[in-house]
Amino acid sequence: MMFRMNLLAFFVLAVQIYSVTPVIHTLNYFVTASQVAKLPEYWEAAYVDGVQILHFDSNHRKAKAKQDWVDKITEDDPHFLKRETANSISAEQVLKVDIENIKKRFNQTGGVHMFQWMYGCEWNDETGEVDGWEHHSYDGEDFISFELKTMSWIAVHPQAFITKLKWDRDDGYKQYWKNSLTEVCPLRLEKHVSNGREFLTRTELPTVSLLQKTPFSPVTCHATGFYPRTSDLFWRKDGQEIHEDVEMGETLPNHDGTFQTTADLKVELTPAAEGRYECVFKLDGVREEIVNKLYFRSILSNVRIQEEEDRKKAVAIAVPLVVLALVAMAVTLGVFLAKRPKSQQANYAPASST
Repeated sequence: MMFRMNLLAFFVLAVQIYSVTPVIHTLNYFVTASQVAKLPEYWEAAYVDGVQILHFDSNHRKAKAKQDWVDKITEDDPHFLKRETANSISAEQVLKVDIENIKKRFNQTGGVHMFQWMYGCEWNDETGEVDGWEHHSYDGEDFISFELKTMSWIAVHPQAFITKLKWDRDDGYKQYWKNSLTEVCPLRLEKHVSNGREFLTRTELPTVSLLQKTPFSPVTCHATGFYPRTSDLFWRKDGQEIHEDVEMGETLPNHDGTFQTTADLKVELTPAAEGRYECVFKLDGVREEIVNKLYFRSILSNVRIQEEEDRKKAVAIAVPLVVLALVAMAVTLGVFLAKRPKSQQANYAPASST
């Protein structure tokens, strides 16, 4: 594969770049034109405050709302989804041509290539301030971006310089993007936030687990199912936050609109170390911490799970064997007693009730 950054990493990086304080809301569009065989040739997703609200791909060719509250916008704008679909189909054709043009710039005649496009805006619901961005990548590498403050294009890659010169000379094109990012996008974002405020301002605490692949692997603290995205996950030793031997994972979206993240700790879990380490999760807007102390028995691992499964299998096999053995013993004893001479058989009388 020629591109260095996979699609998920591109989206995660973009969300991290534009993560902001609670009063600032964001609307991001992520667009991909791909020549990868198992991916749609074109797909597009829109996110409000990191929550996916729309999806379109070239296989289904219809924009779909991913949250119930997104449908409320059609009350004032009945053609909203139809217009989104038309815009996506139009962009699909443009990006297909863009890939072929860029391939020529790089003297590429074959191979698998991908063009990624991200644009969006932010809106401060207290001050009303807005900002926007527009960014292109090719095969996972930055290509060209629009700088709103200077109204100019930044050629990140040398092969994008021709495009920069062309777009910088087009005042109408620059004005189009200024209007889109500072007026159209913020108005649309404000509408989405108004419709989905209850959903977007909710609080959901995560499930936090300690995981370990093997006895020699780092211990992973995994928090999943939390909302909002703004959170903190870290390790403490003897009550003090530590950074050495700790590797932080990315915060990734779940399919239900919540998020997950990890923090790995490299530690030799000796008896003396048990209970000294703890994983701590803090969610923005919630005072209480979720604390998981590190004990051997609290870790879920492939080895321990396999050992538990083996133990259950052993018990499942052993119990019937014991029962069969007892039955066999009873049958043998019964046969033995039946074959004894009557003179050797004891006569039992019921005990007196008095």
